[in-house]
Amino acid sequence: MKKISHEDFKVVTPIELSKIPTTFDLEESENKIEKELEEVREKLGKLQDTMYAHDKYAVLICLQGMDTSGKDSLIREVFKDFNTRGIIVHSFKVPTELESSHDYLWRHYIALPQRGKFGVFNRTHYENVLVTRVHPEYIMGENIPNINSVEDIDDAFWDTRFEQIRNFEKHIAQNGTLVYKFYLHLSKKEQKNRLLRRLEKKEKNWKFSAGDLKERKLWDQYQNCYQDAINKTSVPHAPWYIVPADDKPVARYIVAKTIYDSLKEYKDIQEPELDDETKANLELYKEQLEKE
Repeated sequence: MKKISHEDFKVVTPIELSKIPTTFDLEESENKIEKELEEVREKLGKLQDTMYAHDKYAVLICLQGMDTSGKDSLIREVFKDFNTRGIIVHSFKVPTELESSHDYLWRHYIALPQRGKFGVFNRTHYENVLVTRVHPEYIMGENIPNINSVEDIDDAFWDTRFEQIRNFEKHIAQNGTLVYKFYLHLSKKEQKNRLLRRLEKKEKNWKFSAGDLKERKLWDQYQNCYQDAINKTSVPHAPWYIVPADDKPVARYIVAKTIYDSLKEYKDIQEPELDDETKANLELYKEQLEKE
């Protein structure tokens, strides 16, 4: 199978989404790719156990992508071997009344993983510069001072919001949260195919919403907003990775391999050593238990 590096999909210079492929050939069969994914996710699960014992870093995985890009199934397949105590997934939908009574980052702050754990944001704080940018009227529900109409939401407003997001990620990174942001790069043609499958297969009907078709008509606007957000917020301590997402098994493998290889670079992540007294008396403790 074709070897990949966790650097291959990282955004380190300005990008144009329209020029980035939505497919990637791993030069292997689907069965082999899924087998490789199983091996990587098992390693990830063991590494998470070590990180739980180490208790110095948290890991935040941010997943963004157009509707049907495969976020839910990716979460299921990539983190299948994790101990449930070590991971929590948050799916951010329309803000509740309580969430709306706070600033837009509040609900993301309180959902951050604690040290030793993984947190997965299925849709993220970036919705606040994506959906709201395509639909600026949603901003009015935030009741922000000096924003009295949609006309008040200008370029300076979005520049400030990007700065706030960068500061948020910088703050959590400086305090021990490792941030990995993945954009699942789906083609418009493949989205059409997946929406059709939702309509054709009875067991998938529940996933379909007429709103999906309305949003699909705004495809180009969303692509422009994603491109702008990625270019303005991909930094060394919180990088973006653009993952070709037309082939789900390939996308899952790329995400899992990227996370694992990146975390393995942190050589200080080790299980803690036993104190000298405990270590010196291991055989004694074992003997006491065997005599019970």
